Amino acid sequence: MPSQYQPQILGWIGDLDKGGNYLTGADDRLLYANDNYCAFIRKTLSDQIFYLSIFLVTFALLMPAIYMCFSLILDLDLKDESLIYITFVTILITSLVALYISIPEIYQNLFTRRGSPIIFNRKTGKVYINESYFFNFKVLRNPLTFLHPNKKRIKEYDWAHLQGVVVHNFSRYSLNTTILMVCKPHSHKTIDHILLDPLRGGIGSYLVWGWVNNFMCANKLAGLNDGKYKWEQETQFKDKIIKGQGWPEWMVEAFNATSQEELAEIKQRHNITQ
Repeated sequence: MPSQYQPQILGWIGDLDKGGNYLTGADDRLLYANDNYCAFIRKTLSDQIFYLSIFLVTFALLMPAIYMCFSLILDLDLKDESLIYITFVTILITSLVALYISIPEIYQNLFTRRGSPIIFNRKTGKVYINESYFFNFKVLRNPLTFLHPNKKRIKEYDWAHLQGVVVHNFSRYSLNTTILMVCKPHSHKTIDHILLDPLRGGIGSYLVWGWVNNFMCANKLAGLNDGKYKWEQETQFKDKIIKGQGWPEWMVEAFNATSQEELAEIKQRHNITQ
């Protein structure tokens, strides 16, 4: 049975249900939670170093391979050495595709700061991200964006418009990723994707989703002291994780908004028209 969220996402395993969930575990991804909002880290430092190293090595190997293929193709005679010519053209195309995939991965791991936290406010039903543009789940990108490695997207979403799915990475290790599908209101049409919990083994990929759902529906299974910073350590959390990362002032205030009215007042005070 395919996903109800369209277009279909590559590697889809299953759609996730919202609401209270007994399959829950904040693990080491939960940074902070209070009665208004919680913050989850989405990229551990060890993962960043590991994947950055892999793709930097890949990049270093691809560049000479591409240069060599270009040089050989220019020197070959298409009529007399057609098979060799086609072979090197194939290698060149494959290398360019691999380069196209590698650069966003390098940017994602190099320019992701402090784990790229995602913020959930259960009083206003809003979700906030401040992340590298290359952190998302896109495959097709305008190559011109590669000239802007520091490009970021800072957005506010409605929790009601976010739906969870789990996908696998096709590797021998069977690692799964939980993705939030951003849907048009009152539809299953997907217009954006947000990484929630990248690369987990087996049932671990469902635990953060369960914890977030319990939090958003005020289920006591989501303990407010489960995170790295305890509920009374909000100042320390914001100083260490939020400060200096380019979060708009209005958005940081909105983390703690306790109603739609308070959120509207914050936006009005900061001249936010969205």
